[in-house]
Amino acid sequence: MRITKYGHACVRLEKGSRALVIDPGVMTPEPEALEGAEAVLITHEHFDHFAPERLRERPDLPVYTCPGVARHLTELGDRVRVVKDGDVLDVAGFRVAVLGEKHHVSHPDMPPVDNVGFLVDGEVFHPGDALTVVEVPTLLVPGQAPWMTVPDLIRYLRAVKPRRAYAIHDGLLNEWGLKVLDGVLAGEGERAAAEFRRLPVGGSAEI
Repeated sequence: MRITKYGHACVRLEKGSRALVIDPGVMTPEPEALEGAEAVLITHEHFDHFAPERLRERPDLPVYTCPGVARHLTELGDRVRVVKDGDVLDVAGFRVAVLGEKHHVSHPDMPPVDNVGFLVDGEVFHPGDALTVVEVPTLLVPGQAPWMTVPDLIRYLRAVKPRRAYAIHDGLLNEWGLKVLDGVLAGEGERAAAEFRRLPVGGSAEI
């Protein structure tokens, strides 16, 4: 499987000639992210993960997502497949398990929105904006967010104990923030004797 990172929290997963894309939001301007994809998975409704106009422009693409996102896409009819924690689906040649229900707490006065994570082929987990603990070889770990601190990142890596972790959710960081993130990942990777690093936009990893 090939993992390619695009803007912010978007990844494209490819196996053979087939591909699916997770979370191509407003902060994912790269058109190639969706080229040739057979399905889109959306973790939650925040703009950095969800760009409804892009989905409306692609009538060939089924969308798998939580109820919170689906309510914004009612005009797409049965193109939108609502999923929930515990579901297991066959999507574009991949086996996708759905894990989690709610976004991480981001404001004391606002209840968390729906958020589902996607475990693909038992190998790669994209948690969206949650810190759902699941035993998995490859974790797409949120690298920075208004709702997250460096200790949160470290605790999450240590709880999941993946063999590989590739940082996503880094679109709000400037060059200095990215250097800090790279340093945290390198330190934790050395501690765990594992591969923890950040993929640049357009960068790929083979697993």
